[in-house]
Amino acid sequence: MTADARLTSFGLPADAEPSGVGLPADARATRADAAGTGGPADAGGLRRLAVDTLDANWEHDHTVPSRTLYPHQWSWDSAFIAIGLAQVRPDRAWRELASLFRAQWADGRVPHIVFNPALRVGAYFPGPEMWRSADVPGAPAVATSGLVQPPVHALAALLAYRRAPDPTGLAALRRLYPALVAQQRYLADRRDVAGDGLVCIVHPWESGLDNSPAWDESMAAVPAEAAVMSAYRRHDTAHADAAHRPTDLDYARYLAIVAAYRDHDYSDRDLATGHPFLVECPLFNAAFGAAEHALAEIAAFVGADPGPHRARAARITEALLRRLYDRDTGTFQPRDLRTDRLVSARTVLGLTPLILPDLPPREVDALVVEARSARFGVAGRMDRPLPTYDRTAPDFEPLRYWRGPSWLNIGWLVRRGLLLHGHPELAAGLRHSMIGLVAGAGCHEYFHPDTGAGLGSPAFSWTAALVLDLLAD
Repeated sequence: MTADARLTSFGLPADAEPSGVGLPADARATRADAAGTGGPADAGGLRRLAVDTLDANWEHDHTVPSRTLYPHQWSWDSAFIAIGLAQVRPDRAWRELASLFRAQWADGRVPHIVFNPALRVGAYFPGPEMWRSADVPGAPAVATSGLVQPPVHALAALLAYRRAPDPTGLAALRRLYPALVAQQRYLADRRDVAGDGLVCIVHPWESGLDNSPAWDESMAAVPAEAAVMSAYRRHDTAHADAAHRPTDLDYARYLAIVAAYRDHDYSDRDLATGHPFLVECPLFNAAFGAAEHALAEIAAFVGADPGPHRARAARITEALLRRLYDRDTGTFQPRDLRTDRLVSARTVLGLTPLILPDLPPREVDALVVEARSARFGVAGRMDRPLPTYDRTAPDFEPLRYWRGPSWLNIGWLVRRGLLLHGHPELAAGLRHSMIGLVAGAGCHEYFHPDTGAGLGSPAFSWTAALVLDLLAD
């Protein structure tokens, strides 16, 4: 099949450039090598690959992110997975979300990991023996972590229902609605540490972008030494190149933050007085606001009042603009509550508030300028994938986890924001680029931001799920 025929089969213009065009010869060769071991070259083949990946990762009532690196259930993974499952297995989409919310804590938090009790100790690090959720009042019967992740679940539930608006879906949506409301209430009541209307994350893992350069300044203040890791066996480096993963010093700091939170029974009451990591994240808070917009629509479907959700959504957008928008750079930046300063790293987090439908036009325009800049390269005809960090920065790392590589879930969010705010040509370029990544390398966890080569897990669920959603649009 010719390149033009292949692109037309995706529903894309035949004259659009495939990812990798315009790269140096050695980069194109690397992309070609990846394609030789990666995905199929037509939309039907891509769809089969994605469905097969999700089926292989299905675990009785949920989908694992991957059978190797992530053998349990992860919170925002399940939300993205449900969006894709709604295209092909609607019943599983609802089971996916229902199984996650069965592990919701009494205070409303949705844990970022739900552990499978059938797996051996050591199947993942840090496992349930590190988190000790069973010792905490209000935790569910199943072992979980005590952290949360971006609340993209209400949006996932809304999109799943829109894809299959039948009585079964409506009943599932009605059952899920109170749990989604409780999730938002937990974040609003327990995690507004500064009292400014925004959610504070207490660990980089809560952002979803685990070791993004966005956290470097805040992490540097966490007391820890890399030598502490000699007492543990990291699971991730047994399945992926250590040069692609967080360092031992990063992990020592991660564990120090977990211990500080765990040893206070995951209580949020006194975070401001001593917790070592307190940051207001643009992506997390954009998801927090987008969830209220989604809940307003869900409320209308299930017979509840959408008004309070709309009002809360407006307050969240106002707080984001007031607290996290940097007018000097025209982008959103995390705020470290310990120093009360915006961090300086220009990461893809700054683009994600585009998912808020009530973001004002002036700020939308500034974010589009940032997206189109050399830092991120979003265009109607993209030469390279969207990176997670400023491509022009001296510490840009194209291979290391979240410090440069391209991820489909982040591209999916940015694309959604571009569509919401009237930039269909940029959204089409980003869609084409993301589909091209999977066509070239398969359903990898993430991708090289120059060559498109697959990195991380080779059979990753949210990549499969989101490419199904992209193909369906």
